[in-house]
Amino acid sequence: MKTNRLKISAIITFALPMLLVSVFRATPTAAETPVALQDAAAVYKAKCAMCHGPKAAKSYNPDLPMEEQLTAVLKGKKAAKPPHMPGFESKGIKEDQAKALIEFMQGLRKPAS
Repeated sequence: MKTNRLKISAIITFALPMLLVSVFRATPTAAETPVALQDAAAVYKAKCAMCHGPKAAKSYNPDLPMEEQLTAVLKGKKAAKPPHMPGFESKGIKEDQAKALIEFMQGLRKPAS
């Protein structure tokens, strides 16, 4: 009988608070933008560097007008040969995030002073 009380007491002491924390913990919704998407460097490293290289030296022309670059990031762009530039708007990238990403890429191309 005393062992059952100890078990119940242990469950209440440890399991109940864990259950309450997991139920009432703030979880991000699908509408919220992940932190990684807000950070242009992290987005570049995760989504872009594999094709454009660590310094945005491959298949990227920083001299194109910003609007054309924005369209390429958001809607995608067919290249002369694969791989083609995928559109990231459908993957959650917003226009302001795309602008930050483009500015980051342009910064990678500028020589260090």
